Amino acid sequence: MLTAKQHELIRFIQERLEETGISPSFEEMKEALDLKSKSGVHRLISALEERGFIRRLPNRARALEVIKVPEDAVTAPRAAKVANDAVASASTVMAKAPEPANDVIEIPLHGRIAAGAPIEALEGQNSLPVPAALLGPGEHYALEVSGDSMIEAGIFDGDFALVRRTNTARDGEIVVALVRGEEATLKYLHKDGAMVRLDPANATYEAQVYGSDEVEVQGKLAGLLRRYH
Repeated sequence: MLTAKQHELIRFIQERLEETGISPSFEEMKEALDLKSKSGVHRLISALEERGFIRRLPNRARALEVIKVPEDAVTAPRAAKVANDAVASASTVMAKAPEPANDVIEIPLHGRIAAGAPIEALEGQNSLPVPAALLGPGEHYALEVSGDSMIEAGIFDGDFALVRRTNTARDGEIVVALVRGEEATLKYLHKDGAMVRLDPANATYEAQVYGSDEVEVQGKLAGLLRRYH
């Protein structure tokens, strides 16, 4: 079942596509749903995408295609058409919309994270504008990378790591690992029984080995942003 806000959002997107052929921007969706931030819109979009109601067209952030809608989300003109053949249902397939322009969303920026020896992860109130095309489903946040231990994975000092929030990861994935509840680091994760190994991507650094109860996964690397000065 969809929440009231999810129903409201899919109705708004559908109506805008039928009226203009262009999906609304995140700012327009935020205002239409009376939300406080675009991150709330991103969470709703991700939830609808995971449930198969909409999808984001590849490489075009502000490009949403409505695949199906719940019965009470069908607008009056569309409902009238459907009623000629059958009662509108949750599997009503919508026509494909043209690809609109790109959009960005703001995600929380939580200080710096080490790509070297672990350092304290700073919590902050800043945000980072990110092209939505770089983010998949789920909740995301950003961390500024400090250090050079992941350079062979293409992650450099000063990059912004885009992280999908999760507490689980598979062996070999790059994760944000909180060590002993105090220090955070960006490393490849490897599990070995009761031990956890955090591997760098720089031959001059050694792996860090901890007990499994000393390491908490706080997210998986979803993308990178780099600024050129």
